[in-house]
Amino acid sequence: MCALLRHLLSSRLTLSLLTCLLSVGLIQPTMANPIAADEVSVAPLLNGETIPDIQLFDSKGKSVSLKALSAQKPTVFFFYRGGWCPFCNNQLGQLKEIEPKLIELGYQLVGISPDSPEKLAEAAGERKLDYLLLSDANMDAARAFGLAFFTSEKTTQTYLSRMKLENPLFKTPEGDERLVLPVPAVYITDTQGLVHFQYVNPNFRVRPAPKLILTAAELARQQG
Repeated sequence: MCALLRHLLSSRLTLSLLTCLLSVGLIQPTMANPIAADEVSVAPLLNGETIPDIQLFDSKGKSVSLKALSAQKPTVFFFYRGGWCPFCNNQLGQLKEIEPKLIELGYQLVGISPDSPEKLAEAAGERKLDYLLLSDANMDAARAFGLAFFTSEKTTQTYLSRMKLENPLFKTPEGDERLVLPVPAVYITDTQGLVHFQYVNPNFRVRPAPKLILTAAELARQQG
């Protein structure tokens, strides 16, 4: 099918005909950002690219558009695994400490995780967080940003049993049900949704230092 598509395009296929072929299913568009086989195989959104327009839910269950949100002011988005993760909790606290400085620079801080809106409300209350937390339970944002990956069978069973996770399971290409998580990441965007800085690390134990985030935010504002 890919060869057919290349041939049609090389033959100067008109846009209307291509649209017709897509609509009737004769040409299938490539699936963007599938769930990666593991954490080192992710293909994250890069600097210079624009964030996708994904709808998520806040702690009250209200739908929130990432594009509309970023259009309000420059944004520091960070993806974390969930409130059950001690490394994520440490990061939540570190970001709380630098939030006032980010606000001074004109930014808003937004956290995204697979946690349900109820879990987000619980975490925000316990840690007295003022910044916005969004639920990505279906991994729509994590997939669109190229951060979603299948955990191993052992990790899936361990997290489900020990952490009592309620996350939905996803089927691998082989048909196995696995837990899907985002690789922890930080993205700094302008009001056009353009990525000026990104930090993605497959090692979930390592998070960017608060000073690094502040420095990147300052430089991004200067560029803007």
